Amino acid sequence: MCDYSLHHVKSRPANIGEKLITRNFNTGTRGFASPDDRTTAVCILPGTELAFSADVKWAPFSLLSWRVKVIESRTAIFRQVNTDIPRVHHDALEFADGTCVLLTDLLDGQEATVLQLPAQPKTPAEKAAQRRVPSLG
Repeated sequence: MCDYSLHHVKSRPANIGEKLITRNFNTGTRGFASPDDRTTAVCILPGTELAFSADVKWAPFSLLSWRVKVIESRTAIFRQVNTDIPRVHHDALEFADGTCVLLTDLLDGQEATVLQLPAQPKTPAEKAAQRRVPSLG
């Protein structure tokens, strides 16, 4: 999926084994793009597993301060959060250490590889499990 503010950007789905980079699309959000085509957003399905090439750097938006934080975990699962609230960012990454951050808060230029796409759910319970909403922070 691609966040709401990327709906007017050319996009395509991610593929297993694909290398991606985080990119500011100048639409009010960041997302993933291919290093070979930085103008196309690469959309990720909830439950997709990613591996980053280095510790992940992020900076949550705040009017009071702007401080870069580092997540020392390099694997993450793509999640959708706050799906019941319109016009807010929904794309998030849940890291192996339990940290969950919005994709739009990641700094530009970080490299990730798509390890595994989610299995297609067969029951409503499986679908709900894929859309599990972790807490942010």
